[in-house]
Amino acid sequence: MRKAFLLFAITSLSIIGILTYINWKFSFLLLIFIPLIGMGFYDMFQSKKTIRRNFPLLGRMRYLLEALGPGARQYFIENDTEGKPFSRLQRSLVYQRSKKETDSMPFGTQLDVYEVGYQWINHSIKTIPFSAVNSNPRVKIGSSQCEKPYESSLFNISAMSFGSLSKNAIIALNNGAKQGGFYHNTGEGGLSPYHLLGGDVVWNIGTGYFSCRDEDGKFSYDHYIKRAQYDNVKMIEIKFSQGAKPGHGGILPKEKVTDEIAAIRLVGRGYDIISPPTHSAFTTPLELMEFVKKLRKGSGGKPIGIKICIGNKSEFIAICKAMVQTNTLLDFITVDGGEGGIGAAPQEYSDHVGMPLRDALAFVYDCLVGFDLKKDIKIICSGKIVTGFDIIKTLSTGADVCNSARGMMFALGCIQALECHANTCPTGVATQNPQLTKGLVPEEKSIRVARFQHETVKSAMELMASAGIDHPDKVDRRVVSMRIDRTKIQTFEETYPELEVGCLLNESKVPNQMFTFWKRATAESF
Repeated sequence: MRKAFLLFAITSLSIIGILTYINWKFSFLLLIFIPLIGMGFYDMFQSKKTIRRNFPLLGRMRYLLEALGPGARQYFIENDTEGKPFSRLQRSLVYQRSKKETDSMPFGTQLDVYEVGYQWINHSIKTIPFSAVNSNPRVKIGSSQCEKPYESSLFNISAMSFGSLSKNAIIALNNGAKQGGFYHNTGEGGLSPYHLLGGDVVWNIGTGYFSCRDEDGKFSYDHYIKRAQYDNVKMIEIKFSQGAKPGHGGILPKEKVTDEIAAIRLVGRGYDIISPPTHSAFTTPLELMEFVKKLRKGSGGKPIGIKICIGNKSEFIAICKAMVQTNTLLDFITVDGGEGGIGAAPQEYSDHVGMPLRDALAFVYDCLVGFDLKKDIKIICSGKIVTGFDIIKTLSTGADVCNSARGMMFALGCIQALECHANTCPTGVATQNPQLTKGLVPEEKSIRVARFQHETVKSAMELMASAGIDHPDKVDRRVVSMRIDRTKIQTFEETYPELEVGCLLNESKVPNQMFTFWKRATAESF
């Protein structure tokens, strides 16, 4: 191949030289071929790229095709149900609802209803008229120890930090939350001015304690009090882990760290911002309960919760034991599925760390019931929730409220380019490049966010009405069925049998499937 390139170079230059000698008008060919030939000679003598060294100039096509591959598959190869992590059907539904276009489909489902894992709602003969169902129900979050409970929407914006997302994206999300009457979770990147434009906010506090840290990166109660008492801040969420990279800590590449982001997070510039994998403000479940009481007091009595992707089951049971032992209640628990999210993460973490959402939800719900805590604590869930049916199946498993991150990104205009980590997002959503973010107009996109949320909640409530249910609180594990194999069907109630209320408070009543984890768990240690 190298000999072929040399022959091409010599022949090309000879022909161009002869043509130019005959007529100067052919000299423009030099402007085309000489740079290409120069690139080829460079490829021959560089040592880093084997393909280019062995196949000068032509080898560059490999990298071009590789770069074009994801887009080519998405637009020309994949069918409507194949795309990952979200199919074209899912993305199109979000786009249609955010633009208030027709979201109905002709000619029946494209899904294989006999595929293992296929799920559906068990509708009722005694349906409820859609007009009789509240299309925007509220869910009260706040235990008996909470002085300022919050009336939450059923569907909200999940944790996405300013830094991971652009300023324009955060502005659009917050204004959308304000227009639609739902909350906007800040993500662990701190409380920015763009989160305080009027939309309700859940302040997510991670292991880096951004916006409430001292110079050494430790939790600062003074910084916390100053921000926790803002009127827009409705709830405080202590982040243990997230589905994108459970047990890893957050990552913000230095390319995304602007002066503004550094000031908001109370950090320096010039390096990747990496959150520690564990908290320094507490080290045991008992210390966590003291931290919860401290945050509740500093916020003026607002709901305090945790966000967790379930890993070792005994560790969550230990938190439940600590709540019982100290008589200190969390107000909510956000369960994030191991399916991942927008955060930059090593592939192994995204693919193989953390319990998937449905199993995690069922486990958390059963633990709270078993310790007789569920009556006080609401469960919020996040993990690939973009449709009304997604909401119903999570409520059926044990959730009270749902969050969505990537669904809200689609409403902003995200095209699933899979460049969230590279600061090159072409739609201006997940980048800090001002040349890209200027294309996202917050005034337009905020309307789409509000529409998407409204239409999705409306869809969920219509599905409930079809099942004869008039409020999210009444959705239980009998509502959704799933195909176990080609001939066997189970409801979630059969797949995840519920525990007896209070059974985990007494060793003699602990079910066999929970006993090993229950015995291992202690309030004195994670």
